[in-house]
Amino acid sequence: MRILVIGSGGREHALVWKIAQSKLADKVFCAPGNGGIAGQAECLDIRAEDTGQLLDFARREKIDLTVVGPEAPLAAGIVDEFRRYKLGVYGPSKAAAQLEASKVFAKLLMDKYKVPTAAFGIFDNAHEAKKYIAKIGAPCVVKADGLAAGKGVVVAKTIDEAEQAVVSFMEERIFGDSGNKVIIEECLVGQEASILVITDSREVVALASSQDHKRIFDHDEGPNTGGMGAYSPAQVVTRELFKEILERIVYRTIDGLAKDGIEYCGTLYAGVMLTKEGPKTLEFNVRFGDPETQAILPRFKSDLVEVMLAASEGKLSRVRTLDWDERPCVCVVCASKGYPGDYEKGKEIFGLEEAAKLPDVVVFHAGTRRQKINDKWQVVTNGGRVLGVTGLGNTIKDAIESTYKAVDKIHFEGMHYRRDIGRKAVGSS
Repeated sequence: MRILVIGSGGREHALVWKIAQSKLADKVFCAPGNGGIAGQAECLDIRAEDTGQLLDFARREKIDLTVVGPEAPLAAGIVDEFRRYKLGVYGPSKAAAQLEASKVFAKLLMDKYKVPTAAFGIFDNAHEAKKYIAKIGAPCVVKADGLAAGKGVVVAKTIDEAEQAVVSFMEERIFGDSGNKVIIEECLVGQEASILVITDSREVVALASSQDHKRIFDHDEGPNTGGMGAYSPAQVVTRELFKEILERIVYRTIDGLAKDGIEYCGTLYAGVMLTKEGPKTLEFNVRFGDPETQAILPRFKSDLVEVMLAASEGKLSRVRTLDWDERPCVCVVCASKGYPGDYEKGKEIFGLEEAAKLPDVVVFHAGTRRQKINDKWQVVTNGGRVLGVTGLGNTIKDAIESTYKAVDKIHFEGMHYRRDIGRKAVGSS
């Protein structure tokens, strides 16, 4: 099979890495890819949002399966376009992608089909939003309705913080039209877990659980990011709890969409808070998580292409079980100085080969590119989240140790990373 992966981040590198291992994969392309993906796939100079060029390429090169990594092309309807031309594609339709593209859509769906989530209010007027904040008090959560690269959520500890978030989203419009509406939620308390499944709208195959670390600094402090690291499995998610999350959150959501005439095909990600009252939904993503994918796929021993192909053809029932490496996996994100705010690019990265030589370690590239200077190739930074350094171990403690040993071998100017990824699980394994 000829397979095209769309995207350029750490998630896409993990997908390309796993897809390239499939017995079905004859040739793998990635658009646009990055400095690490270039070693495992042919990278194309086509932006992930350029549906027209991607469609032309897939038709011209007879691509058998296109895997859409990021949310923006999904929200724009790339899957609908590919299906219109009878091309094999993995990912949800534009209608289904509203689950992530519009937090208002997701909240109303959850409310309609009794999917447990935080109490909320929806506002298209900044003044009314601030009045609601004054009424419910702090802490509370302020969310921009639309896509914001994982940064459109503010967990406000004070009323002032919450009001400032409303100003930023709705008045200063830091995320453009994504801030036309905001959701104000109660602040849920507990540990978070990420639950990813693959579905064709009728059958559901669950992937291993994981736990993301959203805040920029250790001890979950500082602003939200796209994710500073993850580990799998999330020990806090017991077998019974996993079953409850699937039944009360995942199945109800997929069934609810179907009742509303929307089939969901692809990966569904449920961000869940494990509260004293039970699991409650924080958010939905309509694709593989980033960096959760980097922590999950090294444990995934089945053929990923077989599973995605079955889902894309509406024949997921032919996938009976998935095979997993029982060992835990940890992914630590190395970020540029200043992320999630402004950051510089073009910093040379050292130590990649040394880190990759360590046993049970994979270094996934996110914001990198290759450049040639004086006949010598360099890998340089090209984004906020630069690398996802990933390691397996017999215990979560071993996996943490293995991963940070690899991180210690890598350096670039301004490199920043959290030093506590996976620590919550130590002692619970």
